[in-house]
Amino acid sequence: MKELVISAREEGIRLDRYLERYLCNAEKNFIYKMLRKKNITLNDHKCTGSEKLAKNDRVKIFFSDETLEKFTKNAARSTQARSVKLNVIYEDGDILVVDKPAGMLSQKAKPKDVSLIEYITDYLTDSGELTENDLITFKPGICNRLDRNTSGLVVAGKTIGGLQRMSEAFKDRTIHKYYICVVKGVIKERQRMQGFLSKDESNNQVKIFATKEEALALEIKEEDVRQIITEYMPVAASKAFTFLKVNLITGRTHQIRAHLAATGHPIVGDPKYGDAAVNRLAASKYNVNRQLLHAYELDYPERELNLHTDIPTEFKRILEGENIWELGIQEALEALH
Repeated sequence: MKELVISAREEGIRLDRYLERYLCNAEKNFIYKMLRKKNITLNDHKCTGSEKLAKNDRVKIFFSDETLEKFTKNAARSTQARSVKLNVIYEDGDILVVDKPAGMLSQKAKPKDVSLIEYITDYLTDSGELTENDLITFKPGICNRLDRNTSGLVVAGKTIGGLQRMSEAFKDRTIHKYYICVVKGVIKERQRMQGFLSKDESNNQVKIFATKEEALALEIKEEDVRQIITEYMPVAASKAFTFLKVNLITGRTHQIRAHLAATGHPIVGDPKYGDAAVNRLAASKYNVNRQLLHAYELDYPERELNLHTDIPTEFKRILEGENIWELGIQEALEALH
């Protein structure tokens, strides 16, 4: 018999999810069968698997040593030495906020990928906050995702509770997300844009429509058409480019990139929605080789938490080159809401 005591880190997870992680080589049907037969109990009582676990709950597994070894073999993760040092902006007992660099995946696209989640896991194991045994039943997760070549703030959960609370805050929009970008052309006025977005899964690209009817006329399924709201605020402009702060009110795939491109102001360096001639100019003149979009600020009034990063060096190069970089620009940027 094996007894497992639930830690504060694991509190809030469903019992069946917990068991799937611990008995990583067992089929779900087998786990539910063991629950029905009381070969797995929670606090010495029969359970269904739908129960949410609390700290100090006791899960007992009545398997032989050989059976238990079979179903838990290789459950622990072996650590790997990573070359990237995370830029941690904020950390408490439940969450971690990281400034993700451009070029890093937020999460794996393929099994062999190394993503931000792996780097966060290494950071927590290196600091001693997580052990290899902890990783059998708990793995850090992220609450918001950024495109590979978009940099900026990503929130990760260090506990199940932290992950659940912050994911819910993003979902119900009690966390306000602000981005910065450099776009083609001159924008002088603040504007709140509304529209509709549909995603083509075959090429991972989205289309923007002014009305839902426009999308439906192209025989796009109604459930695949999502309303989007994006607000942008000019910070500074040259004759060729505008530095914007963007309030992402709805968070859809490629929303900022595609929405701005649809207005005739694509983000500089964007290979998918951008202007090829502008991108070539930015690359040759300012050494810009990625989309100039950065998740700059997170504002969470409920927890009196306001976090922001520095302006990335690629932004500074083009702003200085266009003579629109000023000493007080970061202060002006932070004052815009």
